[in-house]
Amino acid sequence: MKEEMYELNENMSSSSLYNEDLAPTKLKERTWNTYNYTALWVGMAHCVPTYTMAGSLIALGMNWLQALFTITLGNLIVLIPMLLNSHPGAKYGISFPVFARASFGTKGANIAAVLRAVVACGWFGINTFIGGSALNVLVSALIPGFKNIGGNFQIAGLSLSAGITFMIFWAIEMLVIYRGMEVIKKFENWAAPLVMILAFILLAWIITAANGFGPLLNEPSKLTGTGQFMKVFIPSLTGTIGFWATLSLNIPDFTRFAKSQKQQMKGQAIGLPLTMTIFSTMGIIITSATAIVYGKAMWDPVDVVSKFTNPIALFIGFFGIVVASLSVNIAANTVSPAYDFSNCCPKYISFKTGGLITGIIGILIMPWKLLADPSGYIFTWLGTYSGILGSIAAIIICDYWVCRKTNLKLRDLYDPTGEYSYKNGFNKVAIAALVIGVFGALIGKIVPSLSGISDYSWFVGFALSFVIYAIFNPVKNIEISNEIPGEKVM
Repeated sequence: MKEEMYELNENMSSSSLYNEDLAPTKLKERTWNTYNYTALWVGMAHCVPTYTMAGSLIALGMNWLQALFTITLGNLIVLIPMLLNSHPGAKYGISFPVFARASFGTKGANIAAVLRAVVACGWFGINTFIGGSALNVLVSALIPGFKNIGGNFQIAGLSLSAGITFMIFWAIEMLVIYRGMEVIKKFENWAAPLVMILAFILLAWIITAANGFGPLLNEPSKLTGTGQFMKVFIPSLTGTIGFWATLSLNIPDFTRFAKSQKQQMKGQAIGLPLTMTIFSTMGIIITSATAIVYGKAMWDPVDVVSKFTNPIALFIGFFGIVVASLSVNIAANTVSPAYDFSNCCPKYISFKTGGLITGIIGILIMPWKLLADPSGYIFTWLGTYSGILGSIAAIIICDYWVCRKTNLKLRDLYDPTGEYSYKNGFNKVAIAALVIGVFGALIGKIVPSLSGISDYSWFVGFALSFVIYAIFNPVKNIEISNEIPGEKVM
């Protein structure tokens, strides 16, 4: 693959589509190497939802081998669109919402960006709830009676004490975000290895309690027969793909800092599948062990750590959950939606303001209801949004790779009257392809007799939108020049 990298050397600051946060990264600022991208994935994948997803498969009846196969296959599949969407970020130094302007239009890109941002807000809320729950146990251990304050009083299904610690944790996140990217970077540098160490400690403890690996490996699947297994496997695979479907879209937000295509691709190819497999394996083993030790598969790490009787071990365990939730939330679930919301109104919404909007929506989604049971987490949350994001991924991949052969006019991405303005800022073909793809992916949620289609939501959404856009796209007969004026080639 040719190593071409472009930067914008024309002043577009007067454009309504431009601000400093959305501007293309300058060549001298593209410093991330293979290690940086591997480390990025280590930091993002070592999170409580990774553990929760793996553990929920055990809770749904899979044995350890079936769960590990499902997660590994899902991550290898999602790595493909991840690498395809990484390319424009490294080549042009642009973030996801700016990249989406090429296919959806300068205004239509807001549709894709907001849909993706709302999903990230959901993840932000989930991690905030998990971190708040861990903080609740910590505070309750230090202040006897705290857990029972307010009696039976509830706020949207949360007890008063849970609501208080949820908001405290949320406020800590907002403070870190407000301090900016440099503070976020420093926090991530020490958080990732600490979480991994604490996870290994938890693993060692539960294996000892289960009397070694033998009972774990021999624990049978509760899904008897191929038909019963497939009913759980297909939606679980779709949910696994959906787990990183958000990042497969907005990965340009990170690859815009890459030294080269080769380095970002190598780093991601190593970091995503390997880290997810290792950490998911830990979640699978721990959840399987709880079924042996306690007679019930406990897929929520907060419940597992609550079983610690040693106060020091209890404190360390919940401190690890708090740090893990902070780490992934700030890196994976705040940076990208902050850019997405900024893209909606570049002159008025900054990166920091976008982060605050993310936090507020994360509360309104009420994430504790999503985590109420494993089937809701896998089938409803992950399955539903993976169909939506699969359609968006299909359109931007088809436009960039099939229609434009990876050639973009960088300045026009910031020009309200340029090539990507289409008609009134919207590419109607992209929007139609999105609507058809999402409808096809989620029709099973509306029509019970077609519920089986929803099990394949990501695949259905991707296939429908890709085919529609490839047939009717408005740029297939336009010759796109490799000579792009106003830009420097490296």
